[in-house]
Amino acid sequence: MKLDLHVHSTASDGTVPPEEVVDRAIAGGLDVLALADHDTIAGVRRAIRHARGRRLHIIPAIEMSSTFEGMDIHILGYFVDIESAAFHWHTRHNLERRDARMSEMVERLARQGITITREQLDEQRGSAEVAFSRPHLARALVKAGYARGVPDAFARLIGNNSPAHVLTQVATPEEVTETVRNAGGIPVWAHPPARYLQKLLPRLVEAGLGGLEVYRASRGSVPVSRLESAARAHDLVVTGGSDWHGPESGSALGDFFVTGEEVSSFLAFGGM
Repeated sequence: MKLDLHVHSTASDGTVPPEEVVDRAIAGGLDVLALADHDTIAGVRRAIRHARGRRLHIIPAIEMSSTFEGMDIHILGYFVDIESAAFHWHTRHNLERRDARMSEMVERLARQGITITREQLDEQRGSAEVAFSRPHLARALVKAGYARGVPDAFARLIGNNSPAHVLTQVATPEEVTETVRNAGGIPVWAHPPARYLQKLLPRLVEAGLGGLEVYRASRGSVPVSRLESAARAHDLVVTGGSDWHGPESGSALGDFFVTGEEVSSFLAFGGM
């Protein structure tokens, strides 16, 4: 069994609609896909509907934003009830906060002589129901000629250490962990940053964290062996995913995958 448990679509900051994500996953030989868009479950129903009767199983998922000591912390929620009222509240709240954050980032860029209009941003996100994320701004910067590509935009203009960066202050990691639990899902810490793993992990476990994202297409800041050890020490499931946002990265869905054996305890939680 080949699985990719961390994929994005145009429902958040990906470049491919949910239906095309399904098509590409099937073409790439995947058996299981988790569509985990940022702070929204808007694309999940579309993906499930498009995959019906085909050989791809869709796990309903979400990647929820939170902030801890000035750092963005992302919690993945798997096997969630997409009709949960808590998610719908979070989505509305997130839209407002991310809109304000994007306006502030655009103003900070303008003070550096870099002008991006609201129309240019809207063109990148496609729909007013999609919350703004930095990849939308990065792609607008590329199209306007201010950056050579999305990685360049992040490296020089909107990365975490840049003058234009503004934190997404939506909720605490404990709060979003609880939201996933209340929606019947299992919360998993996505790409844990090395500097916060030891400090934050016990607090998240106490709040109900169920797993760690251990396996990724790109090398993270924490070695896989250390994440595996942390998961064992706290009796957490392990997951893995490509964090795929679209073909612009140069990779295709299915290039990276985890096996059923690697994430067996995770699958057992979902009754798979």
